[in-house]
Amino acid sequence: MSIWEVFKRLRPFVDPYRSLIIFALLLTLVGALTAQVNPIVLRYTVDTIEKMQLKGWGVSQGASLLALISGILFAKEIINSLIVFGQRFYGEKIRIAISGDLANTAVSRILTYDLGFYSSNLNEKGKLQTRIDRGVEYLTRLVQNFFIDILPLFANSIVALVVMFSANLYVGLVALSILPVYFWVSYKQAGKLSGVRRILKGQREDKSNGMINLIESIQVIKSFVREKYEADKQFNVQRALMDSQLKTRRTNFLFDGIKSFLEQIGVVLIIILTAFLVLDQQMSIGAIMFHILLFNNVSAPIRQLHRIYDEMNDALTYSESFFAVLDAGGAVEKSGNYKPAGIEGDYLLKHVSFTYPNGNKALHDVSMSIRKNQTTALVGLSGAGKSTLINLLTRFYLPDSGMLLLDGKPIVDFDLPYLRENLGMVFQKNHIFKGSIEENIRYGKMDATMEQIQQAARKAYLHDQVMALPLQYRSDAQLLSGGQQQRIAIARLFLKNPPIIFLDEPTASLDAIATEQIKNSLDAIKEGRTVVIISHSLSQIIDSDQIYVMENGRVAEYGTHQSLYELNGVYRRIFEASARSLNLDKMLESLRK
Repeated sequence: MSIWEVFKRLRPFVDPYRSLIIFALLLTLVGALTAQVNPIVLRYTVDTIEKMQLKGWGVSQGASLLALISGILFAKEIINSLIVFGQRFYGEKIRIAISGDLANTAVSRILTYDLGFYSSNLNEKGKLQTRIDRGVEYLTRLVQNFFIDILPLFANSIVALVVMFSANLYVGLVALSILPVYFWVSYKQAGKLSGVRRILKGQREDKSNGMINLIESIQVIKSFVREKYEADKQFNVQRALMDSQLKTRRTNFLFDGIKSFLEQIGVVLIIILTAFLVLDQQMSIGAIMFHILLFNNVSAPIRQLHRIYDEMNDALTYSESFFAVLDAGGAVEKSGNYKPAGIEGDYLLKHVSFTYPNGNKALHDVSMSIRKNQTTALVGLSGAGKSTLINLLTRFYLPDSGMLLLDGKPIVDFDLPYLRENLGMVFQKNHIFKGSIEENIRYGKMDATMEQIQQAARKAYLHDQVMALPLQYRSDAQLLSGGQQQRIAIARLFLKNPPIIFLDEPTASLDAIATEQIKNSLDAIKEGRTVVIISHSLSQIIDSDQIYVMENGRVAEYGTHQSLYELNGVYRRIFEASARSLNLDKMLESLRK
């Protein structure tokens, strides 16, 4: 993106603060004028003192001059301090406000995206976080630089240049001639670093993503004693980042040295020219310091330009990835507007196929009927497509082809928030938010009373365990065991009380007694609802009204438990393997005794 494209994209975020910006610009103009007071006062002072010395005057005759100069300079400093405070305060206020708006927009935007956006390798957690954080940081820094640094500096420079030209054409031309050369050197510097900046961006994303993966995988890393392997892998990422950073610094130091040399050449030329003009009787001695101080104001942007230029190029680099996140329009979840009085839960799938964004073909020509007020079980080996099917039924993804109906209406026509309000889900691994047990259960129904939360916890056989904790329902939910966290997810389901329920290995992390308790609770909540369940537990599926057997993304068989068992196909092989894994023969033998 070019700098103008970035400012165009920033405009909607800047417009609400137009009055603050106008005020900052007025302060900038006044500040640029006050910055020229010192050179003018110095020239007047030197020239006046020279005349006094020629007349033989001393301190007593010059007291009024000293008082005048002191008054002007002190007043100027007071005014300038107020102007600088105003520039920095309002500039920072603008930066903070825009920073908040950019971050809120990014968060609001990504919450509207479908799961396909997050499953892409380009949008891994660490990479996405780096793009948003760095994008907001550098874009707001660009705004801050513009109103706090660039505008005051260049306004000061332009006013100083105008004063120099008005005082002496030749001195003004010398000052002006240095600037194009300096800008050309800065342009070449940016060209040298343009590719490195993109590499740095990618390396920072990889580093951030690597750290997140390392922390999330710490238990596996320690169990396989792979600390050194992971440390070396992260070190290599860090080393590549360090090499790129060093290359950037080396280039900057080289070009910054050239630019400092150019600036000093300008100072030397001003001194030589003004000294010549003084000797030639074309200007007073005071004009030497007058022009040197003015050139200092002209060259002030030169001394800051490399820093501003670096940050501007960083903003250009990160703005592309930041706005790419905002512009992922194809990832926005599509919602219809159909909101019936109620949802019964009759699903019909006809020749449905689905491929994940990464190219993995998960479902092939799937047809099935899921009837209301019944329990439908999905059975199959890992990777058969069971969880993918639930992702389609819950509208996390849309099928590539085929027809998916709910209560006779295409599921894509339903209002998405309304649809999901009528769905309840418990997965094998449920996310527990940072916060208390009460807050996590309340996620099922945000306006629930404490009594309703406790009732839901009782149904999930969690209440007694919570009451045994020191802080009870105010305890940190993330510190609970895996089984207790699973019960929180089930308590959410009881609290939400939806007409359609999806259960994906709901008792996978529970012990035998807890599994029995939860099964009894789930059996109670199943009544009068549409239930779709995935489970490797025989007790969870054997009494289902209908069972679909999935194999390699297709429906291999369907029917009741007894009919499928007698079919002597895929289901029977899975059933008998499950029975053997549970050692049912010995368990029955023990029960008979």
